[in-house]
Amino acid sequence: MGSFFSSLFSSPKQDNDSEEAKKNEQDSKFDVFKYDGMSYQKMGKLNDAIRCYTQALLIKDDEEVLASLVTTYTMADRGDDALETVGRLIDLNPDAIEPRISRANILFMLDRDAEVVPDCEHILEIDPKNALACYLIAKSKRTADDKIGAVADLTKAISFNAEFPAAFSLRAEILLDMMQLDEALADAEEAIRLDPEEENSYVLRGQIFEKMGNLEKAHDDYQKVLDLNPFNEKAAVNVGRLMILQKDFDGAIAFFDDAIDTNPNFAAAYAERGHAKKEKGDEKGALEDLKKSLELDPESEEAKKMNGKHSNFDDMYKGGIF
Repeated sequence: MGSFFSSLFSSPKQDNDSEEAKKNEQDSKFDVFKYDGMSYQKMGKLNDAIRCYTQALLIKDDEEVLASLVTTYTMADRGDDALETVGRLIDLNPDAIEPRISRANILFMLDRDAEVVPDCEHILEIDPKNALACYLIAKSKRTADDKIGAVADLTKAISFNAEFPAAFSLRAEILLDMMQLDEALADAEEAIRLDPEEENSYVLRGQIFEKMGNLEKAHDDYQKVLDLNPFNEKAAVNVGRLMILQKDFDGAIAFFDDAIDTNPNFAAAYAERGHAKKEKGDEKGALEDLKKSLELDPESEEAKKMNGKHSNFDDMYKGGIF
């Protein structure tokens, strides 16, 4: 009876105060989960960060928390979860550009390059001069082996943003594939001018010099990268490969010995050392290096190339090696 009369005579103000108190309590819980998630993310405790962000989102959808959760899933190499979460973020704000860029990058991470294009086209409807969207479409076209289309989109991206080193670098890579070496060199040099700290641009320019037959300049670029970062595997492979091209097989073997000492899981170094040993006539040593390379990375281009080149090794060493 008492509760009946108390509810009967309770004021709207009391009801509003109760609702406000509940809302404040939920907001307080949300803030705790959100900021705990951010703290865990900064500390690299990704599973704890994911747990906190997920709890926060059970209370309410929030663009900042969703974006943080996308980043954390990506850092944790959970691409499918990142993709689902960024979809929720896009649903909240379909015309926001940044989440669509994030989804494109996640799709690249998942090797679903063709699916990038619709998001980029939507961005270009909102912002017709968005250079990054043009660049991402070009990356997708390159995967589809549409080199001409990719170059066209990169040219468009550069026309919208002339200070875009990644666009110059990617266009240089494609032009190198097309053996348009002078144009590729000009783009690689522009990429280096815009971002002198980017190691891969020097590797790329070295590859262009190599195709031009200028092995000395190629070596200088590869060595420059190794001076900056001794762990750059592309540069290391190319330096050793140049030694093989110049028939310095002992030098190449010693070089790759050092590289393998530094990184015992360096599959390409085993493959190229095997190549040098084969050229020296050490078939057994070459086969052992080939086997190690394939064991470490069965899908590597270098290992597959060696495997095709020395497919007769099994016959040569039947019963002896295997």
